[in-house]
Amino acid sequence: MRMRKKSWAEPFLNENDQFVIQEPQNNKGKWKKILNCETLHVEIGCGKGDYFIQMSSMDSSVGWIGVEKDRNVAAVAAKKAIETGNQNLLMITLDAEQIDQWFDEGEIDTIHLNFSDPWPKSGYKKRRLSHGNFLNKYKSLLKNEGQIIMKTDNQGLFEFSLVEFNQNNWVLQEVSVDFRRNEHPEDAISEYEAKFMSLGQPIYRAIFVCKK
Repeated sequence: MRMRKKSWAEPFLNENDQFVIQEPQNNKGKWKKILNCETLHVEIGCGKGDYFIQMSSMDSSVGWIGVEKDRNVAAVAAKKAIETGNQNLLMITLDAEQIDQWFDEGEIDTIHLNFSDPWPKSGYKKRRLSHGNFLNKYKSLLKNEGQIIMKTDNQGLFEFSLVEFNQNNWVLQEVSVDFRRNEHPEDAISEYEAKFMSLGQPIYRAIFVCKK
């Protein structure tokens, strides 16, 4: 369900352009210096921001960038992130189709795909963030042996993704069809994920490694 439009969203994003980066291509190759970090994580489709905000609080030496193309939703995430006062995170509010324009080759250590839109109709499969077209872009942006960590509640998307990663020569490092069966304090739980957990819905998770 699409979030109701918030009248304050656009003005807020524009007023906070030091946090919400309007022209990320200008920072290509400079993100770690800007965030004063040696390790860079990027969450694509960060929604309301719960995950990358919580994760940024666990280790201030790791830099985080949240990508969310829906500016109405992104404004909610940006507001929460700014209120934390954390200095190791930023946001981009553009379509991830352009991600190869924002980062330099090998600049990212880990990409997170959390509960991405499954685009269930077969005709829309190229829009899935785990489609081969996206995987090729990620591969160029990740360091050698960099990771993609994927979580989803959607079994169909998970199965599709496992095949796509395999066909595009990624190495499957870890896989779980019920990730929250055990406690994982190292991995933040967003409000969105918590809803599925409360319903007893299994959380599918996999880690894929980029070999160059």
